[in-house]
Order: sequence, then structure tokens, then C-alpha cells
Amino acid sequence: MLEKLIPAKADPILGLGKLFAADARENKIDLGVGVYKDADGKTPIMTAVKKAEVRLHAEQTSKSYKALAGDEVFRDEMRKLVLGDAVAADRVATLQAPGGTGALHQLFEAMKLLNPDATIWVSNPSWPSHVAMAKHLGFKTENYDYFDPATSGVDFNGLMVSLQGMQAGDMLVLHGCCHNPTGANLTANQWQSITDLVLEKNVMPLVDIAYQGFGDGLQEDAIYMRTMASRMPEMMVAASCSKNFGLYRDRVGCAMVIAKDADSATVTQGNLATLNRMNYSFAPDHGAALVAIILSDSELRAEWEAELEEMRLAMLTVREDLAEALRQQCNSDHFDFIKDHRGMFSRLGLSPEQVEMLRVDHGMYVVGDSRINVPGLSGGRVAPFAKAVSMVANISK
Repeated sequence: MLEKLIPAKADPILGLGKLFAADARENKIDLGVGVYKDADGKTPIMTAVKKAEVRLHAEQTSKSYKALAGDEVFRDEMRKLVLGDAVAADRVATLQAPGGTGALHQLFEAMKLLNPDATIWVSNPSWPSHVAMAKHLGFKTENYDYFDPATSGVDFNGLMVSLQGMQAGDMLVLHGCCHNPTGANLTANQWQSITDLVLEKNVMPLVDIAYQGFGDGLQEDAIYMRTMASRMPEMMVAASCSKNFGLYRDRVGCAMVIAKDADSATVTQGNLATLNRMNYSFAPDHGAALVAIILSDSELRAEWEAELEEMRLAMLTVREDLAEALRQQCNSDHFDFIKDHRGMFSRLGLSPEQVEMLRVDHGMYVVGDSRINVPGLSGGRVAPFAKAVSMVANISK
């Protein structure tokens, strides 16, 4: 039967990583995979995480199963971190999941229970997993306009026109702060307009938030989504701890479903637990236990928040330095949008041919659509990268 299988398509980002590893040039720079990097080019373990691991090792007495829905302290702390007091606690059903991707998968599964005929609306561009996962689960998908290459900002008029096609019972996938791969974020007024449309169309919004704390601040990054949540009778959220806790390989995520009232949330909670049972039973606990320890301890939380803020400010510095270096190299303000974007990513607006020249001629590894992982430029890497970009973009003094 295995002869029926066809070769799987290679992941372009992971493929880029293999090319980078095989490149013998000492001055090569990897800007592909979206992981935070410090000035030494390493992805560090946060100090609060290390301290929490010491405490967990000393205090944990069993590796027995937790509840199907996951650790209650972790789930409650994540609800408070993401939603704050925007929604009453008894209206929110929560689920521990293996990473933000696992949370997204379980919420798509929940949507199948609600409306298997729904169309899932996903931004263009988005992350490949959004559409691939939705289609794998049998959903129809539609793209909506998001990014304007001419301005390197959000094409909000195009977005709103695209979303007029939504039907009652559909699902709209929205990016939380810093999550769109372009680096361009929605404004407060734009979130408000989208919320108005979602309510009018009777559509289920799903906000995928994986970078809280990487944009304008831990609370600031969630405020627009919280405003939407406060107005919605029903809503879903997929949250990740990979980036803001640095727990990439430990796969820590939390799915949240906001219900219209406490009774509906209780029924939803039971169904979410059942979905876990049918997929992987119990989510991995180690990373989630660390998050629970950090968020529920005032000293560790303060230390974590301070380190997260350092990471955020470091990325902003790289953005400002890169925009200025490109301005000097190109004698143009063409790339000034970089300092206005937020989070780990920006799309430079280079052609695939120019991206290939960056890699082949200069050892600069960038995803084909010209998305760069901004923290990969820390530690003195801005200047050589800016020079290479100016050369391939044919913008010179």
C-alpha cells in the first residue's frame, strides 16, 4: 500500500536551514527559522525558566498523568496572561496543548464539532500550517487580503472587502500581535472594525497569538485582542509559550474557548478534554509546569517579565539599526518601514531572484518571500546584511 504515497513537499524554511548548515563561509547569516537569538547567535534559556526547573526537580514527586485538559494552574495562569480581565473566568474553557500549533489544531477540531461545513478564512500571507491544517481536517479555506507590498503595511481596505464574503458559521483566523510573517500589525481601530464585521456576519474568530511581549509590551500586545474578546459572545484563542518563554522544544501551548455563559463553558470544557483524549490523550507537562511556576510566583514572574522586556527592546534596537544602515547604504528611505514593524519578522519586498542572490553571493539566508528573522541580525550582523541587501536590491548611492 505504501506505493500510493507520493514524496512529501520539503518545508522551505527547514530546507533553508540545511543549506545554511552546509555553507562553509564564516560570514554567513541565518535569518530563516523564527527563533529568538542573542548577540552570540544563540537561543538562550531564560533565567526564570532555569530557576523554575530547579524548583520543579526538587518539588515534583511523580510523573503520573495530569487531567486530560492539562494542569489547572497552568491553564488558569495562561487565561489571565492572555485575556486579563476582559472576559469572566467562568466563561472560558481552556486546554493544555503541545505548542501553539497543537492548540490551533484542537480548536480546528472543536470547530468541526460546531460546523464541519465552515469555511476557514486565513490571511494572505499567513503561516503555511494554518491552511494546511485546515484542509487536512476537511475544511474549505479562503484567503483574505492582508499585506500591501507597496507600503509594507496592512492593506486594510482590501482586507475588509475580502471578508465581505464570510458567511454565518465560518471561522476567521486572525494574527495576534507580531504574528503575521510580514511584521505589519493591525491598529486598534482596525481591530474594532473587524470585530464589528465578525459580529454582523455571525462568524467565529480564532486569534493565534504566539508573540505576546515581543511588540510593544506584555499587556500592550494583548489589549486589542482583549477588546475584541470583551465584545464577542463566542471566540477562540490559540496561545504559545515557545517564544516569550523560550520553550520551543518543550511544546507548550494553550487553547481557549470563550462561551456565552458559564453553563456553555462547562459543556465546552468537557468536549475539549475529549478532543485531547482522541488525539494525544495528555499534553506534555514539563514545559507547562515551568510556565505555571513562573506565572504564579511574583519574584520569578518579575524576573521573567524583565528578561522578556530586554528581548523586546533588543529587537527594536536591531530594527532601528537596520533601517538606518539600509538608509545609509541605499541613500533611500525605502526600508524605513522596518523600524515601524514589530516582533521577530519583516518582509523586505525583495524578489525571489534577489533573495537567491543574497544566499549565493553573500551567504545571507532569507526565506523566499524575503521574510527575515530580525533577532538573527543582533551581535554586529546588521552592517554586512545591509550592505548585501543594497547590492542585490540595486539601490545605491
